Amino acid sequence: MKHPLRALAVLPFILVATPVAHSQSETGVVDSLKVTILSTMLADRGIGEWGFSALIEADGHRILFDTGARPKTVLQNATELGVDLTNVPELILSHNHGDHTGGLLSLRREIAKQASDALSRAHVGRGIFWARPPNRRWQAMSEVKTDYADLGGEFIEHDKPTQIHPGIWVTGPVPRIHVERNWGMGGKVGQVQTPAGPTEDNIPESMSLVIDTRQGLVVISGCGHAGIINTLEYARKSVRQAPIHAAVGGFHLLNATDSHLEWTASKLGEVGLRNFIGAHCTGIEAVYQIRALTGLGRKTAVVGAVGASFSLGDGIDPLMLAR
Repeated sequence: MKHPLRALAVLPFILVATPVAHSQSETGVVDSLKVTILSTMLADRGIGEWGFSALIEADGHRILFDTGARPKTVLQNATELGVDLTNVPELILSHNHGDHTGGLLSLRREIAKQASDALSRAHVGRGIFWARPPNRRWQAMSEVKTDYADLGGEFIEHDKPTQIHPGIWVTGPVPRIHVERNWGMGGKVGQVQTPAGPTEDNIPESMSLVIDTRQGLVVISGCGHAGIINTLEYARKSVRQAPIHAAVGGFHLLNATDSHLEWTASKLGEVGLRNFIGAHCTGIEAVYQIRALTGLGRKTAVVGAVGASFSLGDGIDPLMLAR
């Protein structure tokens, strides 16, 4: 029997978004922005886990970026932090891994009891539904797609940079210009069935959120499997050639060598990075090295924690443990 919320779905199929023109005069900029982390490992409030999620509040638009790993983590952390998710209509899944998608179905199921439109639209990158070998740690995205539709949810698939609200963009899949091998753990790399045939799974759908502000671009990343530099440079190319005012989220630098971190820091200097919250898979030591190598300080480069936030004007609030 189908879930009773199934009838709420507007369209049962994936939509491919059409990009808009890239001129700043047509896209506008965001004047008010706050990013609050709801899932990551470090926590002095709420529950820590190997996963990522953040709430984006930008000029009245409220968007959930990723949904954490365990079914209840984001729900429980949002409750403890006093964060209301009932008026968040849409979300972004950065890629297929369960530490970013694990809370999707439970969040939609529970919050829709209070607000039928909450978390009913999910933006994803092209390739997230391509067939992969079964993984015992998380549900296949083809199954998630079916279950989400049964809950009244709709996936919107992006194959290129797209403005989803004035000044708010998703990158779509990020081209791999620089060699930043940010996928695979412990030497284990799987395969993905692409339209051109099977190939190494480098997480081709990996995408980020870009907020265009007067101070510069703010980029939110789940794992950054395309590479932090590839992602930031693509954001500047696709949205606006502005400095990177802030980069927040997971950037998969935990296994990076010292030489790679030095190269990364030099590139971060070139794009004008001013604020950095390295959460989830960034790596604690990597955050500290980037802080030192870029010349940022304790107020502008921190390890991300549950409840930590970045706001235009106020900057980073790291809470207690990462201060």
